[in-house]
Amino acid sequence: MRPIRPALIALVGVCLAVTIGVVPATADTAHSPAVPPDAGGRPIVGLVDAHAHLNASAAFGGSLHCGRPFDQAGPQVALAGCPAHARLGVGALLETIVGGSDPAAGTAGWPTMADWPRHNTLLHEQAYYTGIERAWRGGLRMINTLLVANRVICELYPQRTGPCDETSQIRAQATQLHQMQSYIDSRSGGPGKGWFRIVTSPAQARAVAAAGKLAVSVGVESSEILGCSEWQGRPGCTAAQIDSGLDELRRLGVSNVFLVHKFDNALGGTRFDPGTTGAALNVGNLIATGHWWQARSCTGGEADHPQPIADDGLERLLREARVDLPAGTTLPVYPAGPICNIRGLTDLGRHAVESAMDRGMLLNIDHMSVRTARDVLDIAKRRHYAGILTAHTWSDRQIARDVLALSGFAATYAYAAGDTGTGEPDFLSEWRADSAGLTVHGYGYGSDVNGLAPQAPPRLDASSDPLRYPFTAINGVTMDKAVLGTRTYDLNRDGVAQYGLYADWYADLLQAAGSDAPRLRAQLMSGAEGYVRMWESVRRD
Repeated sequence: MRPIRPALIALVGVCLAVTIGVVPATADTAHSPAVPPDAGGRPIVGLVDAHAHLNASAAFGGSLHCGRPFDQAGPQVALAGCPAHARLGVGALLETIVGGSDPAAGTAGWPTMADWPRHNTLLHEQAYYTGIERAWRGGLRMINTLLVANRVICELYPQRTGPCDETSQIRAQATQLHQMQSYIDSRSGGPGKGWFRIVTSPAQARAVAAAGKLAVSVGVESSEILGCSEWQGRPGCTAAQIDSGLDELRRLGVSNVFLVHKFDNALGGTRFDPGTTGAALNVGNLIATGHWWQARSCTGGEADHPQPIADDGLERLLREARVDLPAGTTLPVYPAGPICNIRGLTDLGRHAVESAMDRGMLLNIDHMSVRTARDVLDIAKRRHYAGILTAHTWSDRQIARDVLALSGFAATYAYAAGDTGTGEPDFLSEWRADSAGLTVHGYGYGSDVNGLAPQAPPRLDASSDPLRYPFTAINGVTMDKAVLGTRTYDLNRDGVAQYGLYADWYADLLQAAGSDAPRLRAQLMSGAEGYVRMWESVRRD
């Protein structure tokens, strides 16, 4: 392991900036009867969250995240406050940098939930299982949960209970996911009877949805996937290791993968994050690979995010974080205007793409540099391979449209339905831009919940044009306000503070869509069907 300077913990904080039924109930109350199967079983009628992290509490060494999606001892343990996140603790300081919270804020979780979850408590559990249940009751029929791993973040955080190598992080989360299914089964009448069902094939997904349950597919979002790190141009994996690693992922139930995430690796180049976050991740790239991101000016309308020049944001960030770079290290200088990572798919990356396709696995191209993503799309077009995903607004706009044109699947990051005053786009604008002029058989959203990313805050105009309670959910069910512990949540005041409020968010999207509401509803309620059709096109077992 290459030595890591503790002062870079401050930079990690920056770079981390990636439903109970009709009658409200507290967590872990008895389940009401399961919703009836969708009429006829086929096609699937319901929404898909194509990018979530339900088991991130077991990632990054097991201590970065406060709270868990379930615990055998109940919510008083799963949703308890964490000492590291107490007043001015390291977790609280990171939370401040990542989510903009008060470093002196309290840690009160269960039962009052006074301090968390909120839409921007990014290091606290936001997807307790009863919240997922409420979203299911409100129309969700499929969720793609990604096992997430990053060795550098894990090594920089001072407290951990598990190893930092990324394969170990992935295994730990896969174990927790199956334990979560078993726990939900135990509260639903026994093995196999729960509403939460892990699926490893499109046929299983169809069967689960036909039974009116929630199909849970599994992916991997890892920066050094399959051990494919890179150090000053030298790969940390071989083609044989890639093949055996993909076989292990298949055995773990993984159906889709990110081959590149956040840092350059032995498979290809990454898509830069913008601004200060990008500057921090660039330092992470230096730690992970021994080199800064390398970029050139690019034309043609496609670009990775611009980067601060050496005497601007990056230098200031390093100075304020009191980071001493290795002797002889010089800061990078980037061209003004649109820039692109010079790195595309490597020879090993091409092998990984072809090998994943041979196994019928889906490829997530978000977080790939423009050049890397284009290389993947070229292979997909040559092979007539539709199993390509862009699931949380991390690809260039034209690339997202090209994925749809290839019969792949696109989903928009779960922004609010309207302006929130944060400078972020809104979901409806992104959906309209992605789908304009294209035949879209199904559209999804990517919550990135527990993925070190904020959930949607309240709309600025929520007080004058609120979602009114009780409301009619997108699937026609009448729902009232979500309750967790003794706290009652209101989308107009709290935004999507925890996963249960996605049922409210679906309804809010339709309310804000105006004349586009029928088209939006049709595409969202065909989301799970569109995802499964795409999956079926590349994998028949």
